Amino acid sequence: MREILRVGSRKVWLYIIAAVVGLVTGYVVLSSPDSPRLQSEEGILDLTQAQLSTNPQKLTGKWAFYWQELLSPEDMRVRSAREGNQDHWINIPSSWLGYPLEGQRLSGTGYATFGLVVHLSEQDRDEMLALRLPSIFNAYKLWVNGELLAEVGEVGQDKHSMTPQLETKLVYFQPESDTLELVMQVSNFQHHRGGITKNIELGGSNVLTTKTNLNLARDMFITASLLVIGLYNLLLFMLRRKDKAPLYFGLFTVLLGIRSLFNGELIFTQWLPHFPWELQFKIEYLILCLSGYIITMYFDCIFPNYVSRWFRLGTRIVTGAFCILVVVTPAIIYTKFLLVIGVMVVLHMIYLMIGLVQAAVRRMEGALIFLLVSVVTLVTVVNDFLYFNGWSLVGNTSPLGLLIFTIAQLILLSSRSTRTASNEERITRELQDVNDKLIEMNMNLEQTVQERTQALSTVHDDLQTSYDRLLHSEQGRKKLLAYITHDLRMPLSSMLGYVEAIQDRVKPERNEQYLKYIRENTIRINRMIEELSFLSHLETGQVSYRMEPIQMIPFLHGFFEQYELVVRDAGLDFILDIGDTEDRRSILPVVEMDAKRIEQALFNLVSNAMKFTSSGGLVRIALVVEVMNHARYATISIQDSGMGIPPDQLEQIFERNYRYDRPGMGIEGSGLGLAICREIVQAHGGMVRAESDGKMGATFYVTFPCTVIEGKG
Repeated sequence: MREILRVGSRKVWLYIIAAVVGLVTGYVVLSSPDSPRLQSEEGILDLTQAQLSTNPQKLTGKWAFYWQELLSPEDMRVRSAREGNQDHWINIPSSWLGYPLEGQRLSGTGYATFGLVVHLSEQDRDEMLALRLPSIFNAYKLWVNGELLAEVGEVGQDKHSMTPQLETKLVYFQPESDTLELVMQVSNFQHHRGGITKNIELGGSNVLTTKTNLNLARDMFITASLLVIGLYNLLLFMLRRKDKAPLYFGLFTVLLGIRSLFNGELIFTQWLPHFPWELQFKIEYLILCLSGYIITMYFDCIFPNYVSRWFRLGTRIVTGAFCILVVVTPAIIYTKFLLVIGVMVVLHMIYLMIGLVQAAVRRMEGALIFLLVSVVTLVTVVNDFLYFNGWSLVGNTSPLGLLIFTIAQLILLSSRSTRTASNEERITRELQDVNDKLIEMNMNLEQTVQERTQALSTVHDDLQTSYDRLLHSEQGRKKLLAYITHDLRMPLSSMLGYVEAIQDRVKPERNEQYLKYIRENTIRINRMIEELSFLSHLETGQVSYRMEPIQMIPFLHGFFEQYELVVRDAGLDFILDIGDTEDRRSILPVVEMDAKRIEQALFNLVSNAMKFTSSGGLVRIALVVEVMNHARYATISIQDSGMGIPPDQLEQIFERNYRYDRPGMGIEGSGLGLAICREIVQAHGGMVRAESDGKMGATFYVTFPCTVIEGKG
């Protein structure tokens, strides 16, 4: 077991490392510019060598910065003529929070004017251009060459005179010269980070319109997908409230879908431009705080007992504290805790990933896929927190990562639901089959007794024969009842205990495990009844055989072709080795036998070999013709590469209900297969034996007397 865990752990870490390397590579590719980046210097950006109509440019670099002043384009021209060049410059995109000015660092609240002069190429001055404006904290006005092109919110010099609003815009204009003068007034008194924190793009109107529409379509697709998946899982929970995994997963997905409306292209504000700004931010931050707790509860439903009670209690307290902070305080306070909230969410995910690693090492179903998509989601979420704090070049990746995570979880939940429904149908069907067979057995017994009673009273000459048959049948019935009483008492008692445990609600969290045990015991009882019935008929001579001469080589070819796929699907190699015998055309063996019964006996041996041979092993069937005491015998050998049988137990394995279970293997079986095989072979005048060194593999030999030796020539 330790070796399995070591190998499994090595594979799991290999998958994780591969996922992380792939994500880092993707980040490097996305963050590296595909063309040289042009940046402004001291408020002047030279784009004379760029073709904006086909290759939009981000207006990055140093812009003129006028703190605590709201200047119009005319005011800036007058000041420039009177005082000369501006002395203060600020890098865009960035917040003015922490900007050094006159020996002090600025706070996030305040107002300022930004200026930039752009020199265009002669070709671009004749093109229709556009500016793609992101959300800017928290109100702004934009002039281009003295013309007011955009106004979001209401710019003011204090909190009461301004109106905050977040909105993405796309404005169009026709430059009248090869110079663009951009003037932007920005004010912020609600968020702890003010200024132009995202890239402004300048380019051809067609290119930027297409890009904006594609981004909007992407955001709408992600949002719609998350909402539909979430509502679907909430509906599943309403229909079946016992399983809470769809509830937490549905809440998580719906909340993420709502939050995606407030990110990216800000779909929500485009639909409802007058929606309160403060309420918009509270919704976004509350969803962010709750996401870690909800995904923890979902994980606890999928993989029970992996989330500790103390972590569950701690995450409730911390999540509740942050939610209360967001509800009762204004945005200027709780937005300062964005990084702390992000750390809380990331710590949730890291804790869950540790549990996922343990579950994946134990090879729990769905754990590895859950782990890999969690790695992807964690990287995208961490990148978004870095981006919103100005430390990453790739932004707004979490919606895509969360969509991938959501789709993977949807597949996992669907497979669990499908498997549960299939198991319930199978259990119902098997219980019905068992009931039908018991009724049929009872009817057959009654019919047999009635027929033999009538024969006894009407046919005096056959009185002794009828009496013998009745006695034989009675012995078989008693033997079968004795077998059933002995062999079924234990699983039936176990099933009764599980049923009582469920009824008494001893441990409700183990009800699904108890139902699984009941189903397995039911299947086992059904199989044991069939095998016990058949074995009792064999032992009492009630099985008839249709004996006919059969050529062994074609018979083995047919047997091999019939079960080849079964063995190979179990992950084993299946080989038929009768080459030497087949080449000696003058001595082809013929055996008097019932082909179907011998096929049943051989399949019991092959099934036994499959059961005790690990995946990648070998099952080999061979045929030899031997001469013993002046008679010829056909010997079929079935060899496996399994775990072997101790030599001192080789004689016991053919006894009824004897099973050899090596510690740690946990192999289930009724112990009747080899006994049935021996009865069938002995009824044909043959014999069966086994050989093994107890360490590696076992070989079973079935020997039949040959009636005729035929040749092909």
